Amino acid sequence: MGSVMSLSCSKRKATSQDVEYSSESRKRRKICSENDEEECCRLIPSLPDELSIQILARLPRICYSSVRLVSRRWKSAVSTSEVYSLRKELGRTEEWLYVLTKGQEDKLLWYALDPVSTKWQRLPPMPVVVYEEEARRSLSGLWNMISPSFKVADIVRSFLGRKDSSEQMPFCGCAIGAVDGCLYVIGGLSRSKTVSCVWRFDPILNSWSEVSSMLASRAYSKTGVLNKKLYVVGGVDRRRGGLSPLQSAEVYDPSTDAWSEVPSMPFSKAQVLPNAFLADLLKPIATGMTCYNGRLCVPQSLYSWPFFVDVGGEVYDPETNLWVEMPSGMGEGWPARQAGTKLSVVVDGELYAFDPSSSMENGKIKVYDQKEDTWKVVIGEVPVYDLTDSESPYLLAGFHGKLHFITRDPNHNVTVLRADVPNIPVSSSSASSSSVSGSRSLSEKTNAPNKSDTVTWKLIATKDFGAAELVSCQVIDI
Repeated sequence: MGSVMSLSCSKRKATSQDVEYSSESRKRRKICSENDEEECCRLIPSLPDELSIQILARLPRICYSSVRLVSRRWKSAVSTSEVYSLRKELGRTEEWLYVLTKGQEDKLLWYALDPVSTKWQRLPPMPVVVYEEEARRSLSGLWNMISPSFKVADIVRSFLGRKDSSEQMPFCGCAIGAVDGCLYVIGGLSRSKTVSCVWRFDPILNSWSEVSSMLASRAYSKTGVLNKKLYVVGGVDRRRGGLSPLQSAEVYDPSTDAWSEVPSMPFSKAQVLPNAFLADLLKPIATGMTCYNGRLCVPQSLYSWPFFVDVGGEVYDPETNLWVEMPSGMGEGWPARQAGTKLSVVVDGELYAFDPSSSMENGKIKVYDQKEDTWKVVIGEVPVYDLTDSESPYLLAGFHGKLHFITRDPNHNVTVLRADVPNIPVSSSSASSSSVSGSRSLSEKTNAPNKSDTVTWKLIATKDFGAAELVSCQVIDI
């Protein structure tokens, strides 16, 4: 009997120890599970996220497209401003060239070029937004018959009033700008009507979104950036008599997502036409805009399609909020390309413009001499191979402190050429000869003399865009 009692007590004691041991084991497993979960939630196992962000910020930006494919957390990490703010603090921002092309059926496509790796990336397609006011008005009676509480009606009404897709942009004549690290596509023509909508591409999010619309509908307007604000001037608006030029201007502040008015351009030269017939026949229009010395320089022309007459231009000073007449030498000598438009860019404080001259296979680069109020040739020959009747067969851009020329090579590939100008002063009266290096097909085109002042066009990158035409380009530094 005593042995049985002893066995029973020992069993109860063992059971109590087992329960205690099992409880401790569960606690340890829980702690390990929490540690494992915390470890799995980290960007890089065994490293604090703060250190992982430091690593990601030091990667070349061209790698971020691959980083986004690693995991959702990695994608989220490079899609926030934290990494890019750190890149700026570390001095690791990168200037990329963004090129807009127009393909079949006026399909607009964006491509980004990393000049360091010379790799191209295709941007997500711009959304299609088609406003159908007529369809909305014709069905207004039907909507009034439907109960306001019927939510499906609101969905269908929204769908008919605005169709979204992600294949192509339906309207042409949009203006392009870049401010605060984002691209902007502004206005344009949709179903023969000018629109005021504005779309923004954020390279950090790698996506498009719609922002506040302009105060006025306009197409073929000109854009420029001053003090981290995007200015839009001129353009045309469709009225009963057709397209009419606009004198109005406005400015967009990305920090507040708001547009505000800017005084309209006076077009003072258009006011001195000798008679009413010419005043009615020749319409003033802004043919370009460049931000130079902290002011907006807008060259202007009088036009009666297909004829254009240069009439100088006007300059806007944001400090005084006034327009003044452009210096005569600057306005009258500003080189013009197709349809009277002016192709120019500012690089290291110098204003450059492309002069297509009379030849179809080359042009010249001119620089504005502010002291003498005149344009001077600094590059006597620029290779132009695109002989098609495209809207913009060549473009100018400035990044990495150098002047760049975008055109097509003899194989119809889009090429980005950099001008290495060895210390040519603005006051130099003689034009510099040029040669092209970096590509056999390009160097065969030009046989320049071997001089100390020879401008070397270096091939930076090339890409086959098929039959797509060049439209515009912008540079973003993030």
